[in-house]
Amino acid sequence: MRIALATCANLPDWEVDDRPLFRTFAARQVEAPLVVWDDPAVNWAIFDAVLIRTTWDYMEKRERYIAWAEHVERVSRLFNPARIVRWNTHKTYLKDLAARGVPIAPTIWLQRGDAADIRQVMRERDWLRGFIKPVIGATARETLRFVADEEGLARAQMHLDRMLAREDMMIQPYLARVETEGEVSAIFVDGEITHCVRKVPVPGDYRVQDDFGAHDEPIDFTPAERDLALRVVEAANHDLLYARTDFLRDDEGRLVLTEFEAVEPSMFFRHCPAAAARLADALLRRLA
Repeated sequence: MRIALATCANLPDWEVDDRPLFRTFAARQVEAPLVVWDDPAVNWAIFDAVLIRTTWDYMEKRERYIAWAEHVERVSRLFNPARIVRWNTHKTYLKDLAARGVPIAPTIWLQRGDAADIRQVMRERDWLRGFIKPVIGATARETLRFVADEEGLARAQMHLDRMLAREDMMIQPYLARVETEGEVSAIFVDGEITHCVRKVPVPGDYRVQDDFGAHDEPIDFTPAERDLALRVVEAANHDLLYARTDFLRDDEGRLVLTEFEAVEPSMFFRHCPAAAARLADALLRRLA
């Protein structure tokens, strides 16, 4: 059996998270090469399945990425499927989940070409600090935290105007507890939690990715936190091979969903190698 692990051409050398998955496939005598998703020379039909893993460069070529996913699905089997790629790579999926009862941070949604007065937004909502991010984004790309003072508002307005000229954007209150408590995540395989992690930024930062020096560690979710994470997956209403739910605490200490990752999440297998085995075996069962 041959399973392609879809990746990107510029994956950094230090990325080691999926190594337990590589070892698992090898132990099961499954050929599982890393294959660059947008390499035009690849014949995806030669693979029994394609497992999306580290395709971390799709943000500025999303339509091409969706077209690739749809093509792969025509000639092979794609996990997670193309309809998930389309839905989950645009953060308006959070609106769908919120409509189904999932708590998210208050959000102003803006489309490319819109005009927004950041001072008015902050004043009307009585937000003292704000956060701006693209609707299509990853790894903290083009995000901005700011204070609602003269300097901060001016900087935020310039950033927002520049970004809205080319893409959809979001404005939220800045959830400052990320700086001390980090972001917590539950990792799922076949609808069940395999393990949970906490990602903590360097002092004074909000970016929880190890690209920026953040560190991560295994944690245990409380029963209530596990129930919330399970509610998110149920609200997504899809038969997903894998997913990850990311949460921050708001100023009142309540968990709110910041991301639901069902396309190319880091699965933090280094903290739970057994989860890699569960993912491989779940995929093989679906192909049987």
